[in-house]
Amino acid sequence: MNSAAIVGIGATEFSKDSGRSELQLAAECSRSALADAGLSPSDVDGMVTFSMDASAEVAVARELGVPALSFFSRIPHGGGAACAVVQQAMLAVVTGMASVVLCYRAFNERSGSRFGRVQAAAAGSASSMGIDNSWHYPMGLGTPAAAVAMFARRYMHEFGATSADFGRVAVADRRAAASNPRAWFHGRPITLADHQASRWIAEPLRLLDCCQESDGGVALVVTTVDRARDLPVVPAVIAAAAQGSGPDQFSMNSYYRRSLVGLPEMGLVARQLWAQSGIGPADVSVAVLYDHFTPFVLVQLEELGFCPRGEARHFIADGALELDGRLPLNPHGGQLGEAYIHGMNGIAEGVRQVRGTAANQLPDVSHVLVTAGTGVPTSGLILTA
Repeated sequence: MNSAAIVGIGATEFSKDSGRSELQLAAECSRSALADAGLSPSDVDGMVTFSMDASAEVAVARELGVPALSFFSRIPHGGGAACAVVQQAMLAVVTGMASVVLCYRAFNERSGSRFGRVQAAAAGSASSMGIDNSWHYPMGLGTPAAAVAMFARRYMHEFGATSADFGRVAVADRRAAASNPRAWFHGRPITLADHQASRWIAEPLRLLDCCQESDGGVALVVTTVDRARDLPVVPAVIAAAAQGSGPDQFSMNSYYRRSLVGLPEMGLVARQLWAQSGIGPADVSVAVLYDHFTPFVLVQLEELGFCPRGEARHFIADGALELDGRLPLNPHGGQLGEAYIHGMNGIAEGVRQVRGTAANQLPDVSHVLVTAGTGVPTSGLILTA
């Protein structure tokens, strides 16, 4: 730990119809990240992305003019991969397998293939995932929202949480997005009453409990701390990086566990992050938590140790997640407010907070916690100056 850093961040605009290919989006955000770091494509010798990304490393390398790659890797499980791509890049540079690693994620997830729709082919694919899905799809669990709704209903039953408790997460995110010019919902905050009036998607999830579908791309550049000293930016040092997969793990449908109201994979990530970094929840300045569905933000707070199990609704009741609260949440607006780029935009926000350049910059930032997608094998980071 503390031997590698994120030294470049880049993004396209976030939209509902980019009007260009996913490969072009990947190339654009990657060029921007390299320019931000003060590096050129000829400096890149490693790439990491998601197994779901449609743009092959060799194709992105051709578009950028990267001469050769000595390291390339992909991380599975959708949004759960976000922080893990940085972890892979970190491992590559600290072991000498590569010197500069580009991490990217780009898609037309609104104008192209929409992840929120039923993907019938997923239940018939010739893989173990296809077998898993074949059990769930006939029961109506064919979308991420349907799967999370089952989890959320049980969580409400056991701990007394309400739809309004979930709504407080959405309100905090949208309030931050409203003052972030990069955010899709810039200038458009919501109230709790707006949340409660929004239509059902899959009860108990309302429209405003569910993240956006976005077009766009985000890229990050990782190198060693020693190399970072010669670059023109403030590096975001990787103080901790972890992955986790829990017992009886499925993808979005882990209903075979003894308890149905936890996210043990995030608990595993949390224990590694605290051990690696030497800090605890009380030392976190900013929490950039993966917010594809609001109930999972509450459960993350519990798994990460900010409050006991079942107590997140009380923890957030007094505005703790607001920008001026005890634990500011997603100052960029999160995936509910800024854009849904599989969590990569959250990592970029963590870097901006460390640099002191965020639209909603918080004072005295020392440690930023970033998490990846929940309901699936997941990952996390702690970034520091």
